Amino acid sequence: MNARLLIIRHGQTDWNQQGRFQGQSDLPLNSVGLRQAQAAGWAAAQALNGEQPQAIYASDLRRARQSAEAVHTALPNNESIPLIAEPRLREMSFGDWEGMTYAEIQARYSGALQRWEADLENIAPPNGETLRQMVERVQAALNDLLQAHPNGTTLLVGHGGPLQLLIALTLGLSPARFWQIHLSNASLSELRIYPEGAILNLLNCTSHLKGIE
Repeated sequence: MNARLLIIRHGQTDWNQQGRFQGQSDLPLNSVGLRQAQAAGWAAAQALNGEQPQAIYASDLRRARQSAEAVHTALPNNESIPLIAEPRLREMSFGDWEGMTYAEIQARYSGALQRWEADLENIAPPNGETLRQMVERVQAALNDLLQAHPNGTTLLVGHGGPLQLLIALTLGLSPARFWQIHLSNASLSELRIYPEGAILNLLNCTSHLKGIE
């Protein structure tokens, strides 16, 4: 195995800008996010340096799908690059907290928030999912991807939570520490995966986003 993953977080949405929990609410990119996604596509094309990626896998939520489409458009000879929807790369479901800011959740759900923050793996937001549930689906998606593409480059376009978790899992870190890996909107990261383990070559690169407001 000699797999290379180029990892791109989706561009900005209005809820990103407002600091609201999005989860699996299906928001579109805003105007800044669309420009960010285009820039991420150019950055991915430069990182590929003429190599043809085997596929682009993207969460099926609209903000990720729009970002993946912008990346796909920016790649040369893109008609031969499959763009594949992968629901298992969706953001964590925050249930009743989606659309709320952290301060609003503190005010209305202080007890539930404290319990959740004390044990993310086993406690879910009201009507949401646990970290353990997200680990299961992200790990399964990663396993299937590596089985289908054990060599060469594949692009992943998705959300901060599951992509940070994917990086943590690949590096052998505790899933509960995934929040210590930060991915900005439309950032580019790179993992190399070998039989002996993984190497993180690039994390949260945003140099391609300069001047986008």
